[in-house]
Amino acid sequence: MAEKKRIDAPTGTQTVGHEWDGIEELDTPMPRWWVWTFYATIVFSLGYVVVYPAIPFLNDASKGLWGWSSRGDLHQTMDAEISRRAPILSAIATTPIEKLAAQPELMQAAMQGGAAAFKVHCVQCHGSGAAGSKGYPNLIDDDWLWGGDLQSIEYTITHGIRNPDEPQTRNSLMPAFGKDGILNTTQVQDVVSHVRVISGQEKPSASSRRGDALFQQNCAVCHGGDGKGLRDFGAPNLTDPIWLHAGDRETLTQTVINSRKGVMPAWGHALDKATIRMLAVYVHGLGGGEATPVQAQVAAAPATATPAVATP
Repeated sequence: MAEKKRIDAPTGTQTVGHEWDGIEELDTPMPRWWVWTFYATIVFSLGYVVVYPAIPFLNDASKGLWGWSSRGDLHQTMDAEISRRAPILSAIATTPIEKLAAQPELMQAAMQGGAAAFKVHCVQCHGSGAAGSKGYPNLIDDDWLWGGDLQSIEYTITHGIRNPDEPQTRNSLMPAFGKDGILNTTQVQDVVSHVRVISGQEKPSASSRRGDALFQQNCAVCHGGDGKGLRDFGAPNLTDPIWLHAGDRETLTQTVINSRKGVMPAWGHALDKATIRMLAVYVHGLGGGEATPVQAQVAAAPATATPAVATP
């Protein structure tokens, strides 16, 4: 290859010594500024490795002369933010939830914090818009299984529903009327007919009239004689068009045969009191929240004050 090198006459530059189809490559040297820049990057990289954490080891990495790391910087920033938010979070945690609305600054902070916490902990089941899905409650309507006032929502979030690890969890059990042999196939369909009649989906029939009697004997203890539900048992209102699973005949049949018993985590084991309170305020403010029950307001009011009256 060396003997094939020559000086290119037009440019005065030596070739690299190889040729293809009459084309030769010139051995043009790199500009000096580029070479010195390259050397400078090598020096910089060596300095960076010494000053900053850069060399990986088996279980750790080099610390660097300055002891700086992006992880440590993040922790400092987060600690500073936690310190900044601590007073208002403490105020939210210690203020009775029904009195937060009287303090606009706390209420606004609670709504914003609740919205952020909801996106982290709740959207997996209730959806990003809180509209729920089949088997997961819609939190923006006015249908509540266990109560939609602030205290009830806070209790539900704290203790969960049918959570086996929480002694104070909300608990109820719907019998599997078909599976356990309480009702036979015809009776199950009669009950379904009755439910579809009181929910406005079918017209009365002989089947629904038989189902009415069966409903009073087996279902009214939880759902009420009129089918409008009882919150003491988390029993849903069967007379409106809102359904947790669905109101078609096939789905209702499966519900009566096998029962339903969803589980909600008890967030009191995972979240602090302020976060739970902020979540309760946020969920209550989505559109379906209810007023604080009169008895709770009276209990919370000072002895010398006139109790506030809210619409149940």
